[in-house]
Amino acid sequence: MSHATGARPAIRPGTPAHAPVAAVLFDRDGTLVEDVPYNGDPDLVRPVPGAREALGLLRAEGVATGVVSNQSGIGRGLLTDAEVRRVNARADALLGGLGVWVYCPHLPDDGCACRKPRPGLVLEAARRLGVAPRDCVVIGDIAADVLAARAAGARSVLVPNAATRPEEVEAAPCTARDLLTAVRLVLAAARGGRS
Repeated sequence: MSHATGARPAIRPGTPAHAPVAAVLFDRDGTLVEDVPYNGDPDLVRPVPGAREALGLLRAEGVATGVVSNQSGIGRGLLTDAEVRRVNARADALLGGLGVWVYCPHLPDDGCACRKPRPGLVLEAARRLGVAPRDCVVIGDIAADVLAARAAGARSVLVPNAATRPEEVEAAPCTARDLLTAVRLVLAAARGGRS
C-alpha cells in the first residue's frame, strides 16, 4: 500500500555517516498501530505488521524508543486525556514497552509548540530519554513527522501508507516500504559509522 518504490538512504545528505542513533521516536497512529481515527478504545489497538520485531531489534541494540503523537481529538472534545492514556497503555503492552509516550492534545490552530510539525514533542521525548535530539530518528507516515524531526534537529524516515500524499513521499529525505525496513535502515546506518 506504500507509494514508495524503494528506500532512500537512512542518513540525509550532509549528515555524517557516523551519526549515532540514541533513540528512535515513532508516530503512533498509522506507524506503530493501525490508524483508528480518534480512537479512545484500547480494544481497537492493533500493531502494524512488523512493529514488535522492529522494536525488538532496537532493544537488542540498546537504542531507546518513544512515541510522539498528535492527539487533537482531546482538543476537539472527541476523546479524553484518560482515554488516550488507556489506548497508549494498551499499545505499549502489545508492543513490549517503549521508553516514553508524549502527545499533543491541542487543536491544529491552537499555536502550541508541541503539535507536529513543530518540534516540541520530539524535543520533550528526547529530554525525557536523556538523549540529544540530533541523535534521534523520527519514524512516521506523514510530512508532519518528517518536519517535526527536522525542526528539532533530528533525522527521519517516512513510512508511507494510504494516508501519505505522493508529494510527501517525494519530499522526504528517507523513505522505507514498512516499519521493519525503516528500523533496519536506521540500524544499518548507525552501524556503518562504528569503527
